[in-house]
Amino acid sequence: MNQQIDMMAVDDDRNCQAREAARRRVSWPVNLTPASVGYQSEGHAVVLGNERDVRRAARALHDLGLPPPALLFTDPVAGDEVIGGEDEALLADTASMRSQQLSRSQASTLGIEGYLGHFSVSLADEDATLNLARALADRDHFDLVLDLSETPLLALELPPPGYISLAWQDPERDDQLQALAGLVGQFDKPRYFQIDNALCAHAASGYTGCTRCLDVCPADAVRSHQGRIDAWIEIDPFRCHGVGSCSSACPTGAIQFRLPETARQQETLLAWLQAYHHAGGTVPVVRFAEAEDLASEERAAGHVLDIPLEELGAAGHDQWLTALAGGAAEVRIQCRPGMPERLAAFIDDQLAQAHALLAALGHSTSRITRMMAGDTSARDALPQEAPLDEASLVFTDSDKRARLDSVLAHLERSGTTDGQRHAMPAGAAYGGLAVDGDACTLCFSCVSNCPTPALATGVDQPQLSFREADCVQCGLCVEACPEDAITLVPGFLAAPTRRERQVQHQEEAFPCIRCGKPFASASTVATLKAKLADHPYFAGDALTRLEMCEDCRVKDVWQTMARDPEAQLKV
Repeated sequence: MNQQIDMMAVDDDRNCQAREAARRRVSWPVNLTPASVGYQSEGHAVVLGNERDVRRAARALHDLGLPPPALLFTDPVAGDEVIGGEDEALLADTASMRSQQLSRSQASTLGIEGYLGHFSVSLADEDATLNLARALADRDHFDLVLDLSETPLLALELPPPGYISLAWQDPERDDQLQALAGLVGQFDKPRYFQIDNALCAHAASGYTGCTRCLDVCPADAVRSHQGRIDAWIEIDPFRCHGVGSCSSACPTGAIQFRLPETARQQETLLAWLQAYHHAGGTVPVVRFAEAEDLASEERAAGHVLDIPLEELGAAGHDQWLTALAGGAAEVRIQCRPGMPERLAAFIDDQLAQAHALLAALGHSTSRITRMMAGDTSARDALPQEAPLDEASLVFTDSDKRARLDSVLAHLERSGTTDGQRHAMPAGAAYGGLAVDGDACTLCFSCVSNCPTPALATGVDQPQLSFREADCVQCGLCVEACPEDAITLVPGFLAAPTRRERQVQHQEEAFPCIRCGKPFASASTVATLKAKLADHPYFAGDALTRLEMCEDCRVKDVWQTMARDPEAQLKV
């Protein structure tokens, strides 16, 4: 319940001791030997922009020890000035560097792909694509890209390693040039994620479903790859910055953050809260913050338990709600200035979802708040309410959705619900569906395309059932339904029935007219007969084959061929 606390009863020294006891008892999980990816760079760079700035930067990079860069003039010189006069020394210093002047139309077709040590820079036209690394540097790829263009070619919040975009007048120009020149040699970084495509709700049978991970990556490292029929999600480990928002946004757990693993992070959070309470700590506030920010801070008040994240996006609303269900009085999300816009928007969306769920379950939305790094008053403030429940939360399943359902059920028991459906932010993975019984033929195309256990078939008779707690609102069932009989119903249902399997449509089974074996629903047989009535294969008496089971249908075909071998030639 939302019970107010007595401010005078909080003993900070005792809470500090309880916090230290919890940390000694349970260590934060650290992956000491994470999988990694490697880069190799020899320092061969391409510099883009107007001629004067490009030549200045190329000379500076060469003076810093890089091989002579390739020069690509994509913009006119500022003010339409002509290189000459005072620039004679600059021209002389860069005369031996290979260069190419591009027209405006050519510059508009310029493309950059890749990462440190493996950049492809290409120029496309109607007939072919020109590899500029091969043309200007006799190499397959460039190692580095310095983009001085007025409009950067890679307009990303987090560009790939080895790509720097700046203006020549930038006050930090020299530092950035020095950093770029230092990217020579071999480098490793963690492979932050792993993907289980069997759990992914992105696509099935040629239909597109969930795109949440694609929408939140500020590095454009998450891509949808289209095969002959199906598409699948891939994360480029060389471009990934480990922000973590794709993992937190994934409703099925198909994308798993590995520093640390999401499940271990969640279990450690619960273990800390339990150990803190057992050591006599009171009114714990869990603060999610980036480890780098925490390392530079003075010690927080005793009731503040800090979760040191590799990146803030590595924990979403499911982890925040886990903290409340595990005994925290409040949760605070510490943001920092200069966060990528996509990450900031993701945190906003996660906060909106958390607040909507808390309100639907009868809890105060003030239990989860945002704060800024450096705001010690907000960090150390005492919570306004006591923890929700002292009953321990224990996970019995490793599945992300099942764990979230356990958290929501725990919060439901400690709150008050109205049994109604509550609106959620657009795109939230909560909701039900409606099935038009008059249109549904129980073909079960929806079941075969559902990436979760939300939809299921009957055992003894044709039946379609649905468990809302498992539904992630990917829409694959809607896309796959040939009769347009399914409609998504977004919103969180604040009632125990969301965890119960509900029958959406059922019919009596249609028995085979030959052997009597039930093999389909009556509506499926009727629909097939209507759609295939004019097909030559089912002309005349052959239409009755649709009323036969698979075994009897084959027997009937062979019997017809035996009687009239040339019958098949007429089809």
